Amino acid sequence: MISVVLLGAGNVGTHLYRAFQESSDVTVLQWYNRSIERISSFQNEVAITDDLNALVEADIYMIAVRDGHIATVAKALPFKDRLIAHTSGSLHFRFLGLNNRRAVFYPLQTFTASRDIDFSQVPICIESTNKKDIETLINLSNALGCKHYLIDSEQRLIIHLSAVFVNNFTNQLYRIAHELSDAKNVEFEMLKPLIMETALKVQDMSPYLAQTGPAKRGDKNTIKRHLNLLENPKHKAIYQLLTEAIKQTHGNKKL
Repeated sequence: MISVVLLGAGNVGTHLYRAFQESSDVTVLQWYNRSIERISSFQNEVAITDDLNALVEADIYMIAVRDGHIATVAKALPFKDRLIAHTSGSLHFRFLGLNNRRAVFYPLQTFTASRDIDFSQVPICIESTNKKDIETLINLSNALGCKHYLIDSEQRLIIHLSAVFVNNFTNQLYRIAHELSDAKNVEFEMLKPLIMETALKVQDMSPYLAQTGPAKRGDKNTIKRHLNLLENPKHKAIYQLLTEAIKQTHGNKKL
């Protein structure tokens, strides 16, 4: 049984809490949040606190707060030589300071409070310089049913950057498409099968081979009609930038 003290109750922290609670191999001894009201509804399930000086001893202290607050929380911990880990995709573990044994436990997924997550489908990026602590992190990942990857900070930053492209940027394109379809009273629902097929294709082939559309096939007339329809200059700039990128990737340089 792995004992955990969880620090933070944002999207990642809350989803981790649920996943830990569902595992028979993990016990959450305590849940800290700066605003205790945010976790007050869980007080019948787990010990809660808003006082870092009241933290109990555990196998691992999981810091799941915003990146800008990680160093502050780590520095304020009132103990030494215990295993602490952050869940950030972009920060080096040196932000955890020097008082404790430092590690990273980064779940590579998008988390929204209202959405349930199947943690067995979430890759966990693990990093530590201590072999025993790596074993603890691997055991914790296994307890959640996750596949783990031993990833250093440079690799993790690249995978986080890649995640921004495939998730955050893609979702912004969905939002633009939603705006465009709404403007003409066309249901966004019609695009959902296309969204699903696009995501499914890259499970079986490379994104390069999966590319379709007017930019790849050199259809300059369709591209011109699309650009004429776009009234928002930012939308037009995005369309032109991505069209040029696809064109360069697939060799249609005279488009």
